Amino acid sequence: MQVDLRELGRTGIAIPPVVFGTTCLGNLFVAMPDEAKQELVHTWMETGYRPVGIDSAGKYGAGMALEVLSRELQRLKVDPSDVVITNKLAWRRVPLKTEEPLFEPGVWIGLENDAVQDISYEGILRCHEDGCRMLSPYRPSLISLHDPDEYLAVASDAQERKHRKQNLLDAYRALEELRDAGEVAGVGVGAKDWRIIQELHQDCDFDWIMMANSFTILNHPKSLLDYLDELERRQVGLINSAVMHGGFLSGGKFFDYRPLNPDSPVDAGLIDWRNRFSECCDRHQISPFDASVAFGKSHPAVTSVALSTSRPDRVQGLIDSVSRILPSEFWSDLQDSGLLASDYPHLGN
Repeated sequence: MQVDLRELGRTGIAIPPVVFGTTCLGNLFVAMPDEAKQELVHTWMETGYRPVGIDSAGKYGAGMALEVLSRELQRLKVDPSDVVITNKLAWRRVPLKTEEPLFEPGVWIGLENDAVQDISYEGILRCHEDGCRMLSPYRPSLISLHDPDEYLAVASDAQERKHRKQNLLDAYRALEELRDAGEVAGVGVGAKDWRIIQELHQDCDFDWIMMANSFTILNHPKSLLDYLDELERRQVGLINSAVMHGGFLSGGKFFDYRPLNPDSPVDAGLIDWRNRFSECCDRHQISPFDASVAFGKSHPAVTSVALSTSRPDRVQGLIDSVSRILPSEFWSDLQDSGLLASDYPHLGN
């Protein structure tokens, strides 16, 4: 299969248009059987992509996702040059001393370990060492700060937020030193709130960025588009993630990983938007998933889209979605319906 690879920012690494997510390998919400994990990783490697892009994090299953990924790549005898692994750093493994993990109760199922957040200069080095040990003999090519927006959001006052932000800047300094020592090819940040990425970007010279629940067909304010234009000018690579808002746009009961409350005016507005969006998709016989992916990759700042499934039979559908060009009539209908910014300039890309 002929695949157009694009270099991710200033990392010197070319990646395919889809990066596969690994939360299911860490038992997100469901304890996925080992046989199913084996089949999923095998399907990734059979796509024809070279290299195959895979995104993970020490937080996913308290490192389980990293260990399973390493195990299955070794089982398949995958050459390290045939994969590009990104590892988001902020959490490291600790022994499980309670009935279920304390770091995100009810989220990760069947774990034998717990995890703690460790964000500082020394802490991020510990997280990197932890991740490399679990991935061995494979190594991450790209590393980043994981969810700095959530880390800042729990600050009780301005003084604590200032202290936490300094911890993030110190952690990023450690990432830079790892890159400059040749340990990794590029360093960056992954977050759900793009505004925190923009804030940190004033002090950090990112090589690449991952945004989640941010640049989507539902959410693309001018301020965000201006920042994407800036990323393109500065040659900062962007992997766009969670373009479906956690499955919401295809009819899911969660929005950005929280349960919907139809009695809430905000959520009622979201559901109304989704209903009108679905009706427009039906008129043009286009799936909400394909529409969301097409928009999520449309801005030239976007190098790749991160997509996830726990079902091997759906992997090809993820790949097909990034190559579909949707008709101009569909985009015009969305704009005429007030569902899409009328002046968005990159439709059809």
